[in-house]
Amino acid sequence: MRREVIRVMRSLRTDRVVVKVGTNTLASEGRGLNYVLIESIAEQISELKGQGHEFIVVTSGAIGLGCNELSLPERPSEIVLRQVCAAIGQSKVMEVYHRAFEHYGGIVAQILLTYGDFKDESKHKNLRNGIRELLRLGVTPIINENDVVATDEIAGAFGDNDSLSAMVSVDVGAGLLILLTDVDGLYDGDPRDNDGARLIGTVTEITPEIEAMAGRTGSGLAVGGMKTKIDAARVCMEAGCDLVIANGREDDVIRRIVEGEELGTLFRGRCD
Repeated sequence: MRREVIRVMRSLRTDRVVVKVGTNTLASEGRGLNYVLIESIAEQISELKGQGHEFIVVTSGAIGLGCNELSLPERPSEIVLRQVCAAIGQSKVMEVYHRAFEHYGGIVAQILLTYGDFKDESKHKNLRNGIRELLRLGVTPIINENDVVATDEIAGAFGDNDSLSAMVSVDVGAGLLILLTDVDGLYDGDPRDNDGARLIGTVTEITPEIEAMAGRTGSGLAVGGMKTKIDAARVCMEAGCDLVIANGREDDVIRRIVEGEELGTLFRGRCD
């Protein structure tokens, strides 16, 4: 007798979605950008937008691509050199996104932010209005931290794009933030050296145990790591926004998450 396979699906608010793409997810083996992956992201988002969803992309990769353009062996520690790499890399990153979305008839807009843009009420209001108007017009905002002017030593740095994407998600009233990284989600141990490590499917409260799991899970990211993702989840959950950490190299990962498939780790937003 043939058995029917029942798939358990998640119920998520996906009218407005923010997708954050991490540095290691974007990087190819040759240290440049993974063009195939960005093309796939553009295809998935374009198709889902056609179904009525709105999308904002928060992207990393500018400093890394600038390093590649300058043939630097690693991310520089000097502030001015990081700024130079960001200035070179950002235009290249946007060029790739522009071409990928254009292939599917889409338009993208670049937005570079500093922490001060959220702190200054006038700038903050203009930012919200600008993003909402872009979405109304069907444009996909591509957001990154303005690394040319925002550094750890200069007031106004986020420090990582996990924090930036969480702030953007809350600010625009997104129902879902997807963090695409190079691991499958949050594990109860480090899966690289523990074959018995278990993927956590859903988190409804960030407890000390969850924070400890984040400390034991390595992601290999250039900046940040699982801890910064837990911090971002806390911000989103408090605002009622769901957050999913998932592997960006998984086939059709954005589409499958938006459609409700149980991929990665879901941090369930608080319901009032």
